[in-house]
Amino acid sequence: MPATSPAHPDRRRRRTNRFAALAAGVVTVGALAAAGLPGSASAGEERSEGGYGHGRYQDVQLLSFNDLHGNLEPPAGSSGRVTEAQPDGTTKTIDAGGVEYLATHLRQARKGEKYSITAAGGDMVGASPLLSGLFHDEPTIEALNKLDLDVTSVGNHEFDEGAKELGRLQNGGCHPKDGCYSDTKFEGADFPYLAANVLDEKTKKPILKPYWVWKKNGVKVGFIGVTLEGTPDIVSAEGVKGLSFKDEVETINKYAKVLQKQGVKSIVALIHEGGFPASTSYNYDCDSPGAGDGISGPIVDIAKNVTPQVDALVTGHTHNAYVCSIADPAGKPRMVTSAASFGRLYTDTTLTYDRRTGDIARTAVKSANRVVTRDVPKAPDMTELISKWNTLAAPIGNRAIGYISGDIGNTGTESPLGDLIADAQLAHGKQLDPETDLALMNPGGIRAPLTYAAKGAEGDGVVTYAEGFTVQPFANTVNLQDFTGAQIVQVLKEQVSGPNAAAPKVLQVSSGLTYTLDLTKSGADRVVTDSIRLNGSAIDPSATYRVATNSFLAGGGDGFPTLGQGTNDVVGADDLTALEQYLTANSSASNPIAPPKADRITIVK
Repeated sequence: MPATSPAHPDRRRRRTNRFAALAAGVVTVGALAAAGLPGSASAGEERSEGGYGHGRYQDVQLLSFNDLHGNLEPPAGSSGRVTEAQPDGTTKTIDAGGVEYLATHLRQARKGEKYSITAAGGDMVGASPLLSGLFHDEPTIEALNKLDLDVTSVGNHEFDEGAKELGRLQNGGCHPKDGCYSDTKFEGADFPYLAANVLDEKTKKPILKPYWVWKKNGVKVGFIGVTLEGTPDIVSAEGVKGLSFKDEVETINKYAKVLQKQGVKSIVALIHEGGFPASTSYNYDCDSPGAGDGISGPIVDIAKNVTPQVDALVTGHTHNAYVCSIADPAGKPRMVTSAASFGRLYTDTTLTYDRRTGDIARTAVKSANRVVTRDVPKAPDMTELISKWNTLAAPIGNRAIGYISGDIGNTGTESPLGDLIADAQLAHGKQLDPETDLALMNPGGIRAPLTYAAKGAEGDGVVTYAEGFTVQPFANTVNLQDFTGAQIVQVLKEQVSGPNAAAPKVLQVSSGLTYTLDLTKSGADRVVTDSIRLNGSAIDPSATYRVATNSFLAGGGDGFPTLGQGTNDVVGADDLTALEQYLTANSSASNPIAPPKADRITIVK
C-alpha cells in the first residue's frame, strides 16, 4: 500500500520542529484578511495564525519549483535570466538561479510560516551540467535534501538512466558501475518521488509511491505526482524499458478518490506537463482578460478535466513561467502554476485550509512567481556542497576543448549552436563512413548555449569540457543509418505533423541541407518539398542517403518514427566526443570558431 508518511520520518520530524520554532515574521504573499475568506465565518472562526484549534481557516504556504535539471551553479547566458514586465509596458531581464541563492530565498520565504510545504514538479535531475551529471546527479539530490524539499513528481528526465537508477536516487546506494564517490555512502532522497502513472509492465503497479500526505496539527494536504503520458516519446527506449505511462487525468482522478476515502480532502496535483503562456515575462497576468485566456498547450486540457476534488496544479516540463486560473470540470477556477526552469523562480502559493470541511477554500487561493535573484547572501551549506563536488569534477571539467569568437546561442527555430552540433556530427559520421551525406539534431538535446564570457578562470572564448557537457549531457551515441530520399522528406514533414503538429520540433541540419519552412500553412504542408536541397541538388526520392543522428533520434524519439526505420546501422562515439573533436580540429586561440549564421532553413511567417 502507498505510504502517507515521509521516507525518512526522523529527518522530517526535525524539520517540522524547526519550523514551529521560527518567530512570526514575513507573511506569505496573498495572505488573506478575515473579511476576504469564503463562507460566513464569525469573528471566532477567522483565519488562524497560530496552532491547532485557534480558528476555522489556516493558511498553508506552498512553495514550488520545477525543471531544476541539476543546475546547482547559476546557469549561464539566457538560461540564467528571466524577463520581468514593467508597469510602463517595457521589460527588463534579471539574472537568476543557482541553489546557493534558491536556498536563501526559500528559507527567507518560510520565516514566520508555521505551515509550510515545499514541492516540485519533476525533472529535478537529468540533462544536468557536468557538476551534477558527471556523478549521476547525486549532488543534486544532496542539494534538494538541504533545500528541505518535501515531495516531487517524477519528470521524463528522471528516466534518462532508467527506472533502476531512479530507484537508487530515491533509496540511496553506490552507482552499480561507477561506485561511490566518497567515503560516505550516498543516502538517497530525503523526500518521496511520486510516479502515480508510471507502472511496471509486469506488476501493473506504480514503480514509486503514487501519492503522499503532508500532516500537521490536524491539517492534511495530499499530493499526487504524475509525468506526461508521452514520456516514452522523448526518452530513450532503454530508459523506459519495462514501463508503461498512463493518462495523466485518469490517474490523478483515480488517486484523488483514494485520498478522499482516507479523509484527505485538500489535494494538490504535481504534473510534469505544461503550457505556453502568451508572454515570456514571469509576472505576466495570465488571467487577463479572462481566466486562463493567456495560456495554451497540453496543461489546459488536463486542468479542465482533472476532478474538482484537486485544489491546485503545480506543473512543469515546458520551462515556462505562469500563474493561471483555469476552470475545473465544475466551472470553478483553480490555480495552475509553473516556475520556469533551472531554479530561476519559485512559486509562492497560499492555500487556505478550512478546518471544518478539511478542504481548501479555493476562492481564497493566492499565488505568485518570485525571482531567485542573486543579490541575497549565498547559503553557506550550498556553497560547501558545490565546492566539494567541484573539487572532484575540476580535473575533467576545466579542460579546454575549443575556442569561439562570440556567443553561440541555442534558441530560435534554427539556432547557431544547432548548426554547429549538426556539423560536428556530420564530421564524425564521415570519419566512420566517408559516404555520410548529412546530419540531423533534435533541438531538445541542446541544453544550453556556448557563451563567450569566461565562466571560471579559463579565459574569454574558451570552451571547456564542462561547458560542452552542459550543452550535450545525455551521452547519446552518433549513429549512421541509410534512408531513401523519400524517407528524408518524410522526416522533415514529421517535424510539423503528427505528434509535433501543435508544437513543432524543427531538427537542426548540417551544412549543405537547405529547405523552406512555411509557417503560414498547417501540418506537413509547412515543409515546402520542392525547396529541399542537398549541396544544391534536389533530394532524389529513390536514392539512398547516409544520415548521422544521435541514438535518441535513431530510435524514433521526439515523434520521428521514420528515423527509427533506417538500415545498415553503425554506432560511433558519444555526441559530446563528436562535438569536442570538431571544436578541437576547427578552432584555436588565434583562430576561434565564429557563430554559424543559422541560414540553412528559410522561415516564412
